[in-house]
Amino acid sequence: MANLAGKIAWVTGAGSGIGEAAALALAEDGATVILTGRTRDKLENTARRIHNSGQAHVQPADLTDKEQVRRVGAYIKATFDRLDILVNNAGVNILDRHWDKLTPESIDTMVQGNLTAALYCVTVALPFMRAQQDGLIIHTASMAGRFIGGVAGPIYVTAKHGIVAMSHGLNMEECVNGIRSTVFLPGEVATPILDQRPNPVGPEVRAKMVQPADCGDLIRYIANLPKHVVMNEVHLAPTHNRGYIANLQRRL
Repeated sequence: MANLAGKIAWVTGAGSGIGEAAALALAEDGATVILTGRTRDKLENTARRIHNSGQAHVQPADLTDKEQVRRVGAYIKATFDRLDILVNNAGVNILDRHWDKLTPESIDTMVQGNLTAALYCVTVALPFMRAQQDGLIIHTASMAGRFIGGVAGPIYVTAKHGIVAMSHGLNMEECVNGIRSTVFLPGEVATPILDQRPNPVGPEVRAKMVQPADCGDLIRYIANLPKHVVMNEVHLAPTHNRGYIANLQRRL
């Protein structure tokens, strides 16, 4: 398939999980992808998995550092002078995530890694997209961005609610510029971030979760929608939903 041929896509958190899957799916459909994350080795591994090596460009950055974000933006400007898709996916979580152990420093880590970095990336993308009068931004939030629960921790929940608000706010202001913003809210996904839970689950449980490739396929679908429509918000959850099952067991 080459539905996205000629399109330039910037994927953050592209070294693993949903970001890696999104980059592979978009490249498979013909897009040229800029891969950003903190770890060059992981990004280069993603690039190697993209069969046409000319389609993948590795640009490591700490996206909580505004100057590093600007540097990636300058690279995109100098190399392509356009940006069609931003997959705003990078995020973090920590082990000591609840109020009895949170500190100002760990709160900074969570807010900067899950909300501030995403906002910085939007400021890079918008000038390209306004000039083109066309562009798509897909943000990875979480079901925690819509529903308040205890597993992810209160600061992760707060930051992901911010991502949801940001995406809808973009559509309210930028629709006149042909820019579409989608917020993607996955349920449990079998990605490395699960290892940052206080009690990580094993492979049998992870096999029943949403898989990164499922997310990549959905992001590919959104990227192929025509310009005159926007998918404002989309949920994707495992059929074997552990939250639902826990509620059913409480009723017994």
